[in-house]
Amino acid sequence: MTWSLTPGQSADGPEGRRLIEAMGGPQEAGAVLLLMDSAYEGEATRELAEQLGFVPVVPPNPQRKQPWALDKQRYRRRNEVERLFRRLKAWRRVFTRYDKLDVMFAAFITVALVAEALRLR
Repeated sequence: MTWSLTPGQSADGPEGRRLIEAMGGPQEAGAVLLLMDSAYEGEATRELAEQLGFVPVVPPNPQRKQPWALDKQRYRRRNEVERLFRRLKAWRRVFTRYDKLDVMFAAFITVALVAEALRLR
């Protein structure tokens, strides 16, 4: 799992590309879906994902002149990611951002992610 903490005013696209590069390509053979929010539907992000061997699943902007087909069945699985964010925000220390230092906040999010992973098993 790869994640990062960014300021609220930073754009999603460049950080998303940095995270995709940090993940590298899929380790297993076959199609590995990369479920993305519409904030990542830019050409640069989609092309990077495809170059690394991922199958990007992201809805096209309605204003696009040549939109691509969206696999709605696959895109619905993004709901699992949104539910994870909801569960993380149930941790009071996460949603209120008690920690002043980014390193402490990131450490506690990591602890919450581990706890969620263990809870789901």
